[in-house]
Amino acid sequence: MQLTMTGEYAIRAMVFLSSLPSGTTAQISEISREWDIPENFLRKIVAQLAKSGLISSQRGMRGGVALARPAGQLTLIDVIEAVEGPMTLNKCVMSTQSCSRSSWCPVHVVWCDAQEKLRASLMAQSLAGLAAEAVRHHASTKAARPFQIPDRDSTHYF
Repeated sequence: MQLTMTGEYAIRAMVFLSSLPSGTTAQISEISREWDIPENFLRKIVAQLAKSGLISSQRGMRGGVALARPAGQLTLIDVIEAVEGPMTLNKCVMSTQSCSRSSWCPVHVVWCDAQEKLRASLMAQSLAGLAAEAVRHHASTKAARPFQIPDRDSTHYF
C-alpha cells in the first residue's frame, strides 16, 4: 500500500491551512505555490476535501478555502480517506465476505492487527500538531522562507 500523490498533496494543503489563524482563508494558487502542488490538480483535491466537509470554499473577491473544523479536530486519516477512500491493507480487512479464507487464514489476523495499528497512528496525528511542528521546524532552519499571506499581517514559515 502506498499513498498516492492525491493523498500526499491533500495532506500538504491541509497542513498549510492548519498553520493559518482560525477562520483564515487561503487562495488555491497560494497553497499551490508554497507547497509545490500543481494548481489544476489541487483544485480537484480541494473539491474532494470540500465535498467531504473538511474544508469550506468561498468564491469571489474575498474567496478562498479554509478549514471547516478546528485543526485539532482533524487527523491524517480524515484527510487520506476524504481523497483516497477507506484505507485498508488488504481486501479481507474490509469485509470477511471478500475472502473465503478469512475465518481460518493465519495472515488475516496479522492484516487486521496491522490495519488497526496504522489507523490508530494516523488518527493520533492532528493537523494542528503537524502544522505546529512544521512551523517550529521551518522557523529554526536557515532554509526557512517566510511568506506573507496576502492582505494579512501574520507571517508563517514554510
